[in-house]
Amino acid sequence: MSLIVLLIIVALVGFIILTYNRLIGQIEAVRNNQKQIDIQLDRRFKVFESLINVVKKYMDYEKTTLKDVVALRNQAQQAQASGDEKTRIAAENQISTIASHLNVVFEQYPDLKANQNVLQLQEEIVSTENKLAYSKQSFNDSVEIYNASKKSFPANVIVGAFPGKLDFEFPYWQLSEQKVAEQESYTVQL
Repeated sequence: MSLIVLLIIVALVGFIILTYNRLIGQIEAVRNNQKQIDIQLDRRFKVFESLINVVKKYMDYEKTTLKDVVALRNQAQQAQASGDEKTRIAAENQISTIASHLNVVFEQYPDLKANQNVLQLQEEIVSTENKLAYSKQSFNDSVEIYNASKKSFPANVIVGAFPGKLDFEFPYWQLSEQKVAEQESYTVQL
């Protein structure tokens, strides 16, 4: 009889240990999935930062170039209106110099196109958003598995015995009510 009691106690302790370890594994899976979301959020931040820098540099260059060309063009038109061909030629030559520098840059670096960089970064943003959505779904799935496990009998008894180690409330990763409303009312602007 004592052998049967001993076997029951060993089986019960073994079950408690297995359940405890399974729940710890699920908690660690949730935490790992949270880290994967953090990695994708960091990646998204870096891609957006790169996009902003590329667009900013591109726009600054374009603004400076455009300002220079407009000023030189105005100077050339005023010189033409006043009959000052020397000033007009000088202004037009400077515009040609700006244009030739652009051509030299593009000839030296045929793949150097700001628009291509922006398109590539936009593709990176879409890819990152897809990876982020997958990471969020994986996180939510692992939270669901953990919550179902910890609430089921007899695991809930073990969770109750070790609340500091096994009883966690992980929030689901979801859209805010405002974001859901924005997405539901979204229309394509042409």
